[in-house]
Amino acid sequence: MKVRDKIAVITGAASGIGQAVAAELAEREVKALALVDRSDAVIRTADMINDQVGERVADAFIGDVTDAGFRRRVFDQVEARYGTPRICVPAAGITRDRLAVKLDKETGRADIYPLELFEEVLQVNLVAPTYWALEMIGRIAEERARAGLKKWSPSEEIQGTIIFIGSISSQGIPGQVAYSATKAGLEGVAATLAKEAIYYGVRAAVIHPGFTDTPMVRALGEKYINENILPHTQLKRLIRPEEIADAIYFLICNSAVSGELWADAGWHPTA
Repeated sequence: MKVRDKIAVITGAASGIGQAVAAELAEREVKALALVDRSDAVIRTADMINDQVGERVADAFIGDVTDAGFRRRVFDQVEARYGTPRICVPAAGITRDRLAVKLDKETGRADIYPLELFEEVLQVNLVAPTYWALEMIGRIAEERARAGLKKWSPSEEIQGTIIFIGSISSQGIPGQVAYSATKAGLEGVAATLAKEAIYYGVRAAVIHPGFTDTPMVRALGEKYINENILPHTQLKRLIRPEEIADAIYFLICNSAVSGELWADAGWHPTA
């Protein structure tokens, strides 16, 4: 799928991987970028990209990615202004890390991971990305119906591409029972949509980044990063967001690549 002149929707675009993907696609001459984040820092991202390319291609949308009404409004505005989005990278994500079960040594009682935290991570990291993807598929399906088109034909070009942001945590990392579950869940979503959405010419894939230089990873602290992460990677450094963005661009463009791509710098969970 060619990126040039396409319309892309990116969530979590204020920083980290989402921001890097936005910059990458702008450099590749997309027609428009809908940059979504709960932080107003996404406005700075849009301004930075527009200054970089010398014209307005990026629009900022501030809101909660788990809000269905907000999601529909974003797509409505983008569709009215530019046309139907063809690229969706729902990159917004959170962590709420702690051990699944902790034993209180004084009372002997088990303290289990709070349900409200699990549900919060589930909504942001799994449910929201799924529904941002479904929203784009739905818009493409409606557009094809209006044009009298039914099942996609290989003689047509690919109609859209979704790249989910998984994680090496999908293989299991202590302290990340909720986060790991959501990232593993995206594998199932992508595998299902890859079979269903191709009816409309839409592809779906997952990239699994390793420890990337983002605010989320930096929050672990320099000591933890230097002692527990870097020694176990081939690069001996955190992955740059731009490197993940480049891999996402590859996934979007190369329609022969399906399933999952691991961009982990050689790091894998240990027992």
